[in-house]
Amino acid sequence: MKINKNKIIEKISEGALFISASLSIFVTIGIILVLLFETIEFFKEVPIIKFLTEKQWTPLFEDKHFGILPLLNATILTSLIAMVVAISFGLTIAVYISEYIKPEQRMIIKPIMEILAVVPTVVYGYFALLFVTPLLRKIFPDISTFNALSPGIVMGFMIIPIIATLSDDAMQAVPKWLREGGYALGANKFQVTTGVVIPSALSGIMASFILGVSRAIGETMIVTIAAGQMPNLTFNVLEPMETITAYIVQVSLGDTPAGTLEFKTIFAAGMTLFILTFILNIISYFLKNKYRERYR
Repeated sequence: MKINKNKIIEKISEGALFISASLSIFVTIGIILVLLFETIEFFKEVPIIKFLTEKQWTPLFEDKHFGILPLLNATILTSLIAMVVAISFGLTIAVYISEYIKPEQRMIIKPIMEILAVVPTVVYGYFALLFVTPLLRKIFPDISTFNALSPGIVMGFMIIPIIATLSDDAMQAVPKWLREGGYALGANKFQVTTGVVIPSALSGIMASFILGVSRAIGETMIVTIAAGQMPNLTFNVLEPMETITAYIVQVSLGDTPAGTLEFKTIFAAGMTLFILTFILNIISYFLKNKYRERYR
């Protein structure tokens, strides 16, 4: 009986791919189960209504309060600042390298820009604390040493390569005949870019925005170093704040005994962060489908 080597290799490859895909699913399920189990244990001692509505977060103090709002407020506020910076510069850069420069120049500029993505986040954190904050103090004399504005701005620059690269790839995927059709109607390059290319690539561009938001929400070291560790429920970005990720780092340093209520707070906070990013991913999925159908 003759053995078909190609079929054997195909079966082995198919099995390896299936195992890889299954492994990622099992790891995700494991993470969710750990978070869920520990969060349920936390909510057996702290009412969920109190967790969601109380305006103080002091589980490590003698006077304990378990309101997640200060951490959630800081997380969203720093992420919004980051996205304002990242979208403004990232989309502009993407349009420039996709539509306005020569291919050989694009091959040089794009890798240089992507270097920002490989810089360790701890470096960004100290850059925000020791350079950006003193710079902002010249504009805002009342700014605190630890604040939300500085890490938000630096996170924005860190996210620029994500938005710029994905948006550029989306615009590069727009068929050439669509551009030519715009030019044939008498439109100039700017009109073709804004009226044809960007709307056609909007699915990928929106996906890059959502991915950037998720990256900002999950950032740890920059906000831990530059935003401070003070759970302060305020919209004043010049004051110190503490994000969910910064609090998890604070508790995970080892001073809080495992198994205690204080230790379980990191799982409740982590579950909140997971739900927030999960919602963003769902929004990204629906946005991609919506714009894909509209401009198909």
